[in-house]
Amino acid sequence: MEDVLVVGGGPAGLTAALYLARYRRRVRLVHDRRSRALLAPRAHNVPGFPGGIAGSELIGRMTEHAERYGARLDHGRVTALKARQGGYVALLDTGEELSARGVILATGVETRTITLEQGDHDDAVRAGVLRYCPICDGFEQRGAAIAVLGSDLHGAAEAMFLRQYSDAVTLIPKARVALTAAQRRELAASDVAILERGVTAIRHRADRIELTLDGDRAPRAFDILYPALGSRPRTELAEQLGIAPDADGGLAADAFGEPLRPGLFAAGDVLTGLDQISVAAGQGAMAATRLHNWLRELEGHVMAEQAPVGSAPGPRR
Repeated sequence: MEDVLVVGGGPAGLTAALYLARYRRRVRLVHDRRSRALLAPRAHNVPGFPGGIAGSELIGRMTEHAERYGARLDHGRVTALKARQGGYVALLDTGEELSARGVILATGVETRTITLEQGDHDDAVRAGVLRYCPICDGFEQRGAAIAVLGSDLHGAAEAMFLRQYSDAVTLIPKARVALTAAQRRELAASDVAILERGVTAIRHRADRIELTLDGDRAPRAFDILYPALGSRPRTELAEQLGIAPDADGGLAADAFGEPLRPGLFAAGDVLTGLDQISVAAGQGAMAATRLHNWLRELEGHVMAEQAPVGSAPGPRR
């Protein structure tokens, strides 16, 4: 039996595995190579990398770091998770059953992506003309002609956020614009243009992205496109344990510090909150520390009259 199973190999899971290994815990991390960080061509807001770092390089470095201290990292998918006396048992897609005293869910989210009628999606991302995180790279788009694809308040909010970087921001619906008159006035006051017609085709051409709208004979070219279609937190394993997502579809925002149930924590983008690499890493460190100290309490390895630093209270009810 492992001390801890970490599910997910993004910044949150890898940080948790690193901390647990340095706490001298038997830790096994299982990941399916679907971390969103792997798709980032270059992240510019990761502390310590002023020139930016490719997501794949960052994950590679974090993997090496965790393994250096003894964490075991395996490629695979956890298909089922059950509680049992003394901990948890996970079923992998290989058929293996893995037992652990505690679990950290760092399963992340699935970003709702777009389909291109011409050109490769990942090539467009690598070329920098198709991006999904304005917080991550809005600064790099200063003065660019930016299109935001989104039909509701989420798209409008993203367009207004990007307006601080460029005076050429256009909100385009995927099908129709679902905005109130007041929201339209807010956008107009910020000089965000709105194109009312739906998109019929999206194409990547070298250093630009082209969108064809209903009724247009020729496509409209932009320097960059931000689809604002949202994401889906990967909460399936938590739900198998009877833990329902919150109103935003994610796990409780404080689940890195407050256990979802005894010995079960979560960290990273699967939680409701700010989906950022630095946030995920911090949550991974906290979840690992809380879980380690919870195990210490079970082992009687803490002072009787003082809880250890970073210890957690009982599970939420």
